[in-house]
Amino acid sequence: MPRSTMQVALWRPPADLATRKPWWTRQQLDTVPAARASVRGHEIAYVADPLDALLVQVQGSGRMRITEPDGRERLLRLAYAGHNDHAYKSVGRWLVEQGELRVDEASWQTIRDWARRYPERLNEMLWSNPRVVFFREEPLPDEAIGPRGAQGVPLTPGRSVAVDPLSVPYGSVLWLDTTEPLTSQPMRRVVMAQDTGSAITGGVRIDYFWGWGGQAEVQAGRMKQAVRVWALWPRA
Repeated sequence: MPRSTMQVALWRPPADLATRKPWWTRQQLDTVPAARASVRGHEIAYVADPLDALLVQVQGSGRMRITEPDGRERLLRLAYAGHNDHAYKSVGRWLVEQGELRVDEASWQTIRDWARRYPERLNEMLWSNPRVVFFREEPLPDEAIGPRGAQGVPLTPGRSVAVDPLSVPYGSVLWLDTTEPLTSQPMRRVVMAQDTGSAITGGVRIDYFWGWGGQAEVQAGRMKQAVRVWALWPRA
């Protein structure tokens, strides 16, 4: 149930998702009664910050600590279960196009800061990304286990990356040569190609899995470094 500070819903796939191509947009879900009716009863949980809801939709999965009405807490995983068939649009890119940020400034931290300074334009920014992602709820008996990637195995912080599977097969062992987002120190390591994402296209574009928690969000929000990638294959 929504509470005074928790009003932003994360949803399971609605019953009519397959009957509309494309389905309702993010803006329509906020403004059109018929769209709101489509997701009524499909709420998994509520969060306080609409940017938190957007972030977990961009990432495609997440974990939540739920407080039940009786005060008990439980941990659950949100696993990707579909989207509304609209193209993903980056809110960071929208802010750059609006002249609100420079390209080198765009990160989740600067996006959150902009939203705090201009709350009257928050919906305008959110609605610039029409894509809505839906989730299914999975138990999380072990907090040390990462979300399940597109390869079908749990992701490992610091060792799993998302790739374009048309260019890099799942399960490929890769060597990365890049830099840390906060310190610009060299970051060279072996990783596994175990996930994908709609914004990841081409052979030399990856999304590095930092894990979960506040520090991981900071690192991931600033990660846009140039990278060199080698696929490691056994010698014939």
